[in-house]
Amino acid sequence: MTNKIDLQKVRNIGIMAHIDAGKTTVTERILYYSGKLHKMGEVHEGSATMDWMPQEKERGITITSAVTTSFWKGHQINIIDTPGHVDFTVEVERSLRVLDGAIAVFCAVAGVEPQSETVWNQADRYHVPRLALINKMDRTGADFYGTVKTIRDKFSIVPLVIQIPWGSEGNFQGIIDVINMKAYSYTVDELGVNYYTVEIPEDYLSEAKKARKKMLEILTEEDESFLEDYLYGKEIDVERIHKLIRQGTINNRIVPVLCGAALKNKGIQLLLDAINRYMPSPLEVLPVKGENPNTGEEMIRKTDVNEPLSSLVFKVLADPFFGKLSFVRVYSGILKNGSYVYNSTQNVRERVNRLVKIHADHKEQVDEITAGNLGAIIGLKKSGTGDTLCDEKNQIILEKMEFPEPVISIAIEPKSQVDKEKMAIALDKMAEEDPTFRRNINKDTGQTIISGMGELHLEIIIDRLLREHKVEGNIGEPQVAFKETIRKNARAQGKFIRQSGGRGQYGDVIIEIEPYKEDLFEFIDRTVGGSVPKDYIPAVKQGIQEAMLSGVLASYPVTNIKVSLVDGSFHPVDSSELAFRIAASKALKEGLKKADPVLLEPIVEMEIRTPEEYVGPIISDLNSRRAKVEGIHDKKKIKGKIIIAHVPLQEVFGYATGLRSITQGRANYVMQFAYYESVPDNIAKQVIT
Repeated sequence: MTNKIDLQKVRNIGIMAHIDAGKTTVTERILYYSGKLHKMGEVHEGSATMDWMPQEKERGITITSAVTTSFWKGHQINIIDTPGHVDFTVEVERSLRVLDGAIAVFCAVAGVEPQSETVWNQADRYHVPRLALINKMDRTGADFYGTVKTIRDKFSIVPLVIQIPWGSEGNFQGIIDVINMKAYSYTVDELGVNYYTVEIPEDYLSEAKKARKKMLEILTEEDESFLEDYLYGKEIDVERIHKLIRQGTINNRIVPVLCGAALKNKGIQLLLDAINRYMPSPLEVLPVKGENPNTGEEMIRKTDVNEPLSSLVFKVLADPFFGKLSFVRVYSGILKNGSYVYNSTQNVRERVNRLVKIHADHKEQVDEITAGNLGAIIGLKKSGTGDTLCDEKNQIILEKMEFPEPVISIAIEPKSQVDKEKMAIALDKMAEEDPTFRRNINKDTGQTIISGMGELHLEIIIDRLLREHKVEGNIGEPQVAFKETIRKNARAQGKFIRQSGGRGQYGDVIIEIEPYKEDLFEFIDRTVGGSVPKDYIPAVKQGIQEAMLSGVLASYPVTNIKVSLVDGSFHPVDSSELAFRIAASKALKEGLKKADPVLLEPIVEMEIRTPEEYVGPIISDLNSRRAKVEGIHDKKKIKGKIIIAHVPLQEVFGYATGLRSITQGRANYVMQFAYYESVPDNIAKQVIT
C-alpha cells in the first residue's frame, strides 16, 4: 500500500492541553465523525482508542503520545494525541517538533492552566500554528469570554473568535458561526451526528454581530485591500475571510478560537472543517533546516518527493509483537520498504525492514512513506529519538530535540539473578523509548537508580516493569536529583605525573572557575605561548566535564560554572591526552573546594484549588514544607481560591495524601518543575551526611 494523496490535502496536527481539558475525548470524537471508529471510546470508562496502554486506561490519563490517521471531506488528517500531565511533557516536545499545526484545547471552566502554558510555549519554540478549542461549554461555571481573555493575556497573542457559544452550562445547545452568521443546533440527537443550520436566535444576534465586527477588524491587518473594502462598507465574501484567517494562522499572527463540548458531541465536525481550512499542509510550512555533517554548512530540504531523503526519528517504542518501532516524520524524498538509510547522527547505515502506518496500537503495512507524512519503521537497530535518517550520498543532520534533565530518582533492586537480567533489558528498552528516563548503577551500593520527571513518571515505569516485563523488585523511597554549584571565583592547579622507568605520564593544568548562567557550562581556552599544546585542549575539556558528574559536597552533578584554562605545562615525551584529562579533573575538584560549593535542589510550582475555608490550614502546611506562597487568587465562576506556591520537590512527596486529609478530599493541585535553588545550610547538612 502506498500513500498517493495530494499533499495540499494533508494535515499533520497534534492535540495539546492541560490534563483533563478533554484532549483525548476530542480525538475520539474526531475519529468517530471521520468514520475511523464505529463506536466512541470514553476516557472515564477506560475505552478510549488513543489511550491504549493499560496504565492509561486505569488512570484515565494520556501517558504516551498516540498517532493515528483519519479522513475528512477529502483531506487526510494525521493526528498525535499528546499527554497533559507535566511528567510526560517530553511526549509533547517531540510531537510538536514534527507537526505542522496544533489544536490547543482549553477547559471553559478552568481556562488557561499551568500545563496549558507549558505546551503553548513548546509550540512557540517550534513556530507551530494553532487553533484554540474552548471545550466543556456544557460544564457548570463555563466562561467562554473569560477564557478568551485569559488566552489573550497569558500568551500575548491575538485570539480570533470565529464561533461563539449558543448558551452555556446546562443550556449549551449549539454554536454560532460568526463568519457565515449562522447557528448550528445540536438538539437533534444525543450523538451529535446530525445537527441542523438555523438562523441566529434573536437574543444572540447583537452578540454575534459584535463578534463578527471584532473579527473583521482584526483581519484588516492581514491585507490592505481588505482594509479598504471594510472601511468603505463593501460586501465581504466568506471565502475571502477564510483565506485571510488561513494566512494569519499559518504565519502565527492570529489564533482562531472555536468552542464546543466534546463529551456531549458538540462542535467536532466544525472543528474538522476548521482544521481543513486553516491548518497548513506540509507544503505550506517553512522548509526544514539542517546542517552538512562534514562541513557544518546550513542546508534546507523542501517538502518534495524529488528531493533527497531527510527524515527525523521522533519517538521509539518497544512493541511486544513487532519489536522496535521507530516513529518518523519524512521531510523530503521517499522512505521505501526494504531500502537502506543513513543515520547521519550516529554515522551508521540502517536497513528499513518494514514500514507501517499507525492507528494507536494498530499497524498497517505500507510500501513507502512520502515527504510530508508520518509513519513508523520496524527493525532499526541503532537509531534513537532525535536521530536523522537520510540519503547516504546527500547527508544532512536535522536540528536535534532538547530534553529536560530528570528531577527525581528511586533505587530498585531485583529479587533474583533472573530478575536482574530481565530488569537490565527492560530498563534499557524504556530508556531508549523515553529520553527523560535515566538509569545508572550507584558505585557505592551497587543499586540500580532510575530517574524521571516526577513521582507519576516513575510510578508508571515501575508498573510497566512489573506488568509488561514481569520483573520482581524491591523499590526504595523517592530521592531528589540535587545538583552542586559554586558561589565565588577560584583558581586551582592539577598535576598528573607518573614515572615508571620507561615512558611516563605528564599533565599539568591551571584553571579558573566562576559561577555561570543557570543550568549551563562553558569552557574557554585562555592559554598563551603554547603552555598547553592545542592537541591536548579537548582532553582538558573532557576531563573537566567528567569531573563535573560528581561534585565535592555529596557527589551530585555540578552545574552553572564557567571554566577557563589559563596556564599549564607539558613534557615533550611523557605528555598524553590521558594525563591532561586526569590533571584537568584533579584541578576542577580542587577548584570546587575553594569556590564555596553549594547544594542546589529542584523547586516546583504548585497550583492548589481549594474551598475558601481550607486556605488557612493549607498555607500553614505549605509553610511547614519550606514553601514560598506567591499568591492567593479568585477565579471567576469557580468557588473557592487558587493558591500559587513554590515548594522544594523533596517536601512534596506524598502531598496528595496530605492535601486530601486537610481538605476532606475537596481540594486538588497540579505542579511542574520551576527552577533550581540553593539548599538552606541546615537541610544541606542532612543531605550531605
